[in-house]
Amino acid sequence: MDLNTVLTITSARHRDDLAHLGTQVAPLAGGSDLFADPQTHLTGLVDLQTLGWPALTLTTDAGGPVTASDTTPGLTIAATCTIAELSRLEAAPGWTAHPLLHQCCTALYGSFKIWNVATVGGNLCASLPAGPMTSLAAALDAEVLIWRRDGSDERMPAAAFVTGNTTNVLGTGDVLRSIHVPASSLAARTAYRKIALSPLGRSGAVLIGRLDLDSGFVLTVTAGTVRPVQLRHDSLPDAATLARDIAAIDCWFTDAHGAADWRRAVSGVLAEEIRAELDNAEPGDAEPGDAEPAQGDRS
Repeated sequence: MDLNTVLTITSARHRDDLAHLGTQVAPLAGGSDLFADPQTHLTGLVDLQTLGWPALTLTTDAGGPVTASDTTPGLTIAATCTIAELSRLEAAPGWTAHPLLHQCCTALYGSFKIWNVATVGGNLCASLPAGPMTSLAAALDAEVLIWRRDGSDERMPAAAFVTGNTTNVLGTGDVLRSIHVPASSLAARTAYRKIALSPLGRSGAVLIGRLDLDSGFVLTVTAGTVRPVQLRHDSLPDAATLARDIAAIDCWFTDAHGAADWRRAVSGVLAEEIRAELDNAEPGDAEPGDAEPAQGDRS
């Protein structure tokens, strides 16, 4: 969609250029969400792609490349990294959770053309309940780095970044800089389930289970809730406990892609499938998620 009220586009070269951002000047990365609807309040854009942030940086125990002060072992994803770039990332040794990266990319409601321009950070900042990069970042206990307008940096859990349906913690002039996924989460075993009302429809619910090396279990519920919800246990819970936890979630919502009661019901079914998969799988077995991504799509 043409943004016919925009008069200026600034190519950002360093952080000071972000001072142009405001209520009438928006950041531009991939633009797949920005150009999807009329933005009649905007008179200018600031292009973040010209900052030249490395899309993906791996930091190891031995040091290795470091981006944006992320010195802990793991993977740093620039906010301007495209979905396509993330989907093509090869696994590093010990990345048992690697299949989850591609699985979440496939949950994006868009064609390959969208994959090539849509960014990881843009998907988070759109803050739609069905945002698959929100699902991924929250499920792997990622930490986001925010450049605040006043020049300060703030880090927080990705699960806390999205606060509601299309809302997040960013203020006017703030920019999401990067997402850091810890090595401990990448080493965990994961199980992924997605459900939609139609085979190519927007996600109605996305559930991701993670079983850490210390046996801790985390179930992340997204798409069916207005914000990410995480259920944590010291070990894999029994079926009754997990069902009780799902029933206690109080932020289901209704839209054209599913009713709240349907989302609650199917999430209970998918949560038990995830629990059973992680309970039955052993480290030497085929990694969870090796099945075709469409396995979780049900109509």
